[in-house]
Amino acid sequence: MAPVTARQLSAAYRVAEILVRPPLWLLTRPQWHGGENLPASGGFLACVNHISHVDPFTLGRFLLDHGCPPRFLAKEEIFRIPVLGRIPAGAGQIPVYRETADASRAFSAAEAAVAAGECVTIYPEATITRDPGLWPMVAKTGAARIALATGCPVIPIAQWGPQRLLAPYAKLPRLVGRTTIQGLVGPPVDLSRFLGRVPDAELLRAATSTIMDAITGLLEQLRGEPAPAERWDPRDHDLPRIGNPRRGGRRSGRGGPSQGAA
Repeated sequence: MAPVTARQLSAAYRVAEILVRPPLWLLTRPQWHGGENLPASGGFLACVNHISHVDPFTLGRFLLDHGCPPRFLAKEEIFRIPVLGRIPAGAGQIPVYRETADASRAFSAAEAAVAAGECVTIYPEATITRDPGLWPMVAKTGAARIALATGCPVIPIAQWGPQRLLAPYAKLPRLVGRTTIQGLVGPPVDLSRFLGRVPDAELLRAATSTIMDAITGLLEQLRGEPAPAERWDPRDHDLPRIGNPRRGGRRSGRGGPSQGAA
């Protein structure tokens, strides 16, 4: 399959669009605002909160309708699904080898895609938020790394409603009626004070916090209520770092290795 190129769709991307649009039309009622903040040309990062397994599809439709076919950083397990796994690969999505030494390969691929003028879409939290109120939690530093390495615009996006269509880690969606999906796109995040400096751990955390502040502020507007004063930190809780937190698994102690996803 030919790979997707900047602002163009591969055959696999068109197949995915044909498969996804009809159920989204039947099940959702989109209410998105701020599309004018999406760059008309050139590569950029779209940084988004993550609240449901269905939100990549609702977000993807919005970006696609605005001429920005997204290249998601997605867990590599998706690419290993028999037959269907060929679609995200052919559509130019970027596999992330979470919790492995190969995790950094996703950063190189994302930087190359941005340099080629594409929309690279990242969930900075690297998984569905564990915050009990579904507010953005403390994020990984991958988005900040890519942004500072490339100098590209970082566009914050907040979405609310996908969790009503498919609750976090639920297996079956809500099939009665159309679920309202709200989205809000903000202006580029100002990371100028971080550029040209050594990207050490402290600087990357500060840049990441700036990105998450922008996303959280947009989500506050959508929800009409303030976020908690302190952002929920998964390192403070005895939960798996990735995957369904209701299951057992590897835990997130403060001394443990960090997740390798963006």
